[in-house]
Formats: sequence, C-alpha cells, structure tokens
Amino acid sequence: MLRVRAVLCQSWRGFRTASSALVQVNNEPILSFTEGTKERADLLQALNKIQGTTEEVPCVVGDEHIWTQDVRYQLCPFNHSHRVAKFCYADKELINKAILASVAARKEWDLKPVQDRAQILFRAADVISGPKRAEILAKTMIGQGKTVVQAEIDAAAELIDFFRFNAKHAVELQNQQPLDAEGSTNRAIYRGLEGFVAAVSPFNFTAIGGNLAGTPALMGNVVLWKPSDAALSASYAVYRILRECGLPPNIIQFLPADGPVFGDTITTSEHLAGINFTGSVPTFKRLWKQVAQNLDTYKTFPRLAGECGGKNFHFVHKSADVESVVSGTIRSAFEFGGQKCSACSRMYVPTSLWPRIRDGLVSIVQEMRVGDPVEDLGTFFSAVIDDKSFGRIRSWLQHAKSSANLTVLAGGGCDDKIGYFVEPTIVETKDPRDAIMNEEIFGPVLSVYVYPDDDYKQVLQLIDSTSPYALTGAVFAKDESVVEEASKVLRNAAGNFYINDKSTGSIVAQQPFGGARASGTNDKPGGPHYVLRWTSPQVVKETHVPLREWKYPYMR
Repeated sequence: MLRVRAVLCQSWRGFRTASSALVQVNNEPILSFTEGTKERADLLQALNKIQGTTEEVPCVVGDEHIWTQDVRYQLCPFNHSHRVAKFCYADKELINKAILASVAARKEWDLKPVQDRAQILFRAADVISGPKRAEILAKTMIGQGKTVVQAEIDAAAELIDFFRFNAKHAVELQNQQPLDAEGSTNRAIYRGLEGFVAAVSPFNFTAIGGNLAGTPALMGNVVLWKPSDAALSASYAVYRILRECGLPPNIIQFLPADGPVFGDTITTSEHLAGINFTGSVPTFKRLWKQVAQNLDTYKTFPRLAGECGGKNFHFVHKSADVESVVSGTIRSAFEFGGQKCSACSRMYVPTSLWPRIRDGLVSIVQEMRVGDPVEDLGTFFSAVIDDKSFGRIRSWLQHAKSSANLTVLAGGGCDDKIGYFVEPTIVETKDPRDAIMNEEIFGPVLSVYVYPDDDYKQVLQLIDSTSPYALTGAVFAKDESVVEEASKVLRNAAGNFYINDKSTGSIVAQQPFGGARASGTNDKPGGPHYVLRWTSPQVVKETHVPLREWKYPYMR
C-alpha cells in the first residue's frame, strides 16, 4: 500500500473560511535519493545522528510521560545487537486510565469543527514532507530494516498522502447532505463514535500506524494507539509530529503494550466504540470473539475494521510479456523481504514461458544485494523484522528442502548471527495445493507452479480456491479475452486486482487498499469512504411550518 505525493493546491489555512470548498491535493512525489541530491545528504546526516543510539520511548497519556516496570527494547533487524529504542509496556491499570482520560476529552474534540481537525493533519503532512522527512525515514530504515526507497514510499509519501487525502475527504464529507422538502430542511452531522477507538498497528508500514490512529481522530474520535514493538521509534516520531502540529492531549494516547493485555483490557471496557487493526488473522479473530463475548458490556456496537494479510498471486498467461512478468515479480516478491501484506507469494506460469521466466528470476536473485541498508544504500532488501519471523521463515525453507513436491531453484539459506537475514528464495512445486502455496509466509519466498498452457482456465479456478486470503493478485496477459475471463473468475479472489502490473504498490487515492475473506474487512483506506467508517452520523430534520391538524385528510 503506498506512494506518491500530495501537494496542496489550496493551503490548509484556507479551510477555516472555506468549509464547503473542494479540497485539491495531489500525491506526494517520491524523491530519488541519487548521488548529489539534497535529500540524500539530509538522510545520511539523519542516519549518522541516530545510528548506534537508543531512543527512550515512554507511554503517553495526555501530557504525562509514564514508565512502567515492564521495560522492553526494539532491536535493529539487520544488527540485533543494536537497541534502537527502550520502551515500556502499559499495564491494565494504565490502559484503563488512558480510556477514562480519552472519554473525558471526547465531547469537546467531537464538537470541534472538522476543518480545524483537518488542519492538524494538513500541517503534519507538510512537516513530514519538509523538515521531518529525513528523521522519520532514518528511523524507519534502522528500526524496521527498510531500504531508502522502501522507507520513502512508506514513511514519507504514503503517510503524507494518508494525512492529506483523509483530511480532504473529511472536509468534503460535510457536503454530502440529504434532500430538503417543502416546509422543512434536513442535514447530516458526522459525529465521532461514542466511546474510544483502539488502533493496533503493524511493524511493516510506518504509514499504517499514522492512518490507523490519525483517521479516527480526524473524524472526532479519541484513540488508544498500540504501536508494534518493532516499529516503536518511527511510530513515536509520527505521534510527536501530530502533537507538535496541534493535536490536543488525550485525543491519541500512545500505549505500547503486550498484545493480549491490551486486547483483554479494551474489549472489557464499556466505552469501546471501535477497533482499527492491521495484523495477523489469529489476533484479529481473537479480538472479534472477545468483542462478541462482551457485547452486553458496551454502550454501542463497536466498529471493527481489520486488514490481515494475504497469499497474493501472479497469474501468467502464455500471451504475457516475459520481461514485465520477471521484473514485476521480483519487485513484488522480494522488496522489503516479502514483508508486505500485498507481496507476491505464489505464481502460476505456463510451460511454454517457464524456461525464460525461470532463468530471468534466478539470474536477478543471484545478483541481488541483501544486507545493511544504511551502510549500503544500494541494498535491494535487508533482514526480516525479528527472531520470530526468522524462525517461521526458516521452517518454510526446511519444508521446501525436505518435501518431494518442492524444488529450491534459488536461495534457501538464512543466517541470524548478526541480523535476521534470509536469502531471496524461489521454490518450484509439483503440487499446486502444497501448504507453501496457500499459507502466508511473510518473507522473501516465492513459490511457482508450472501448468500446461491450455489448462489456464482450470488454473484460474485453482487460484480462486487455493488460499483463504483475498487481498491482491495480478494477471499478466496480452490476450484481452483472457484478461476479461480472469477478471470474472477472480472477481472475489483479490480486493486489489492488477492487470499487467505487480501485486504491490497501491497508491492512496488511486488504489484504495484492502481485501476480503481472511484478508480482512476491506474498508479501503486511502479512499473517500474510509473516513465515513469512523463516524456515527446524525440526521436532523427542521420543520419551518407549524403542524395545525392531527387528523389526516382521509379521516375527514
């Protein structure tokens, strides 16, 4: 889910007096960071400043910075001896304190004009686009193991786009009003939800954390933000920017916490009004079940929004452009070590094209640079995020090497002595329903099934039925009739569907992102309707002509 720039054609300052104006923004341009550019020099300076240091990140409730006894550390993925951040877990008592403080601040915040709330996000986007860009990129690179381009399209471009476009959509939502009738007028008031929203964000996109917490707050909600342990430094930078740009205390509480403790506490609070979640299927299911079990506790039915990953496919037809298939698959499968919920993880290739595609993929993998993205800005991807991820991916590599159905064509190695490094790996399978083709790996492992050219219709059915997920998928074919047929058969197999393009790279406002089935609730962050998800509209009818008669005409 990513990219490109949002330059305001109309400054946020104008919205105080232009509440009904259409807000025009564009996607944020991605900077090149080539030799001799200012952005490269600024980034190197920021990296040098924070490299080797340990940032202290407290829990924040209101304006109070709080340390508990449960101290933890965020480790650098490509050098796990480096402690990126020291932080602490909020306990149940502190989480409940944050809930009460939030609920007390909710009414005043919800009554604030949406134009005023939007200004905070517009201002924050400007700050990230300008003076804070290098800092937030550096923290994303060191803390989450991203290369410079992956950090740029995430922590700069996408985050800026989320803030600007969501602010735009929030302002313009006020123009969506019901019809009037003779003698009366009607209006819709877009209130925040009654209670608090819990935002649970993942490690792999700094932008997602900003969106999960920032968008409900924009719409008049109060938020408890539980950031990922593996993205603490960058998430805290986003939180601080929002506060510095005018977000009042108690609107977003910053609460690192143990997952089950946080989940148990929020789901037993009578004030829970919503959960905005990105993470694993088991965790989201657990939260959903807890909400169901506690329904009688709540003052309102909580809104549940979740994005839970995918087992994303590239389907290749014999009419496909081979070079585009190879380049697109390399990027989709291996950028950020395959740790994108949209990454291509399974591929279906016709026999006639397989030799050229196989040789192209293997050749690129063999020249791919995997290492320290700070010391070598030319690195294609770095280490996976932590020891748990490393262990899970290693078990899949062992499966690939030991199964009679699987052949490792490239890669297959891993090493965690210095960082959690996994080689880019390509596996060919004889069995299209092997577990490696239907279970999410979340690492740099691409599995390929080679099919007879004329069996492509059966393969489309196979793609649709193999995996429980339905997030992203791509079809590569020059034959338009095949594209049309694939689009119909795979209609429910992907929430974001690509034709002759890779399965990654969605852009805010261009390809709103999300999937269904086990991939989540498909609420499409980045689209205009996403902001409506975090409102509880009230419709007001005002009658201007007094009612003089209680009887209807037929009664006379």
